[in-house]
Amino acid sequence: MKVRLTFLLLMTVFLGFSQSNTDLKAHYEAYYKAMKSQGDVNGVISALTHLNVIAPSKQRMDTLAFVYANNNQHIQALNTIGIEKNEADSDLAIQVKAISLKAINQPKRALEQFEILNKRSPNAYLAYELADLKIQTGDNEGAMTDIEAGLSEVQEGMTYAFYERQQPYEVSLRAALLHLKGLAQYNTDRSNIDAAIATIDEALAIEPNFNLASLSKQALESRKGSGEKKEE
Repeated sequence: MKVRLTFLLLMTVFLGFSQSNTDLKAHYEAYYKAMKSQGDVNGVISALTHLNVIAPSKQRMDTLAFVYANNNQHIQALNTIGIEKNEADSDLAIQVKAISLKAINQPKRALEQFEILNKRSPNAYLAYELADLKIQTGDNEGAMTDIEAGLSEVQEGMTYAFYERQQPYEVSLRAALLHLKGLAQYNTDRSNIDAAIATIDEALAIEPNFNLASLSKQALESRKGSGEKKEE
């Protein structure tokens, strides 16, 4: 009789816990929908975090990481899904890892993630990211390959955003790729600064207000004027 009572008590506690867990899940699902509709990012993060504790889900973890990354909370995004290269990751997870690793100045790790994305669905934007990261990591030959691929795929109306100024701005993606091409040319052959400047001039012909390209051109002209060409 005592054993029977103990069993019934345990079953009651278990059923009560299950019911409580179900109710909590329903509550936070409704809370998530409300926060999402209201555009409350912190509320969305809170709801997804609670849901992942109550009912862990890889898809939901990826979504939470994306919300963090989209809110410029890149460390939190990476803490949520990790930084490891995993070919089995969803496109969303890889995108978050790539963007967040680039944002925290981890170009080699970011490059691994962008390469996976590019293998799955190559496009001009990914070509730009790959080229940019390869220039940063010293692979100028690889960068040139990606730049040429990007230039062959870029379409009219495609733009790329830059944030080096207080006020962000956008330029033609073609101009952005040409700017990178000029940098890669200079890094590959520093004795031929004129060729690099000419390529950056192509970018400026498309986008006269391309601030970063203007700064790069000024830097190259300064090095040319200081006699770097002779030294090399």
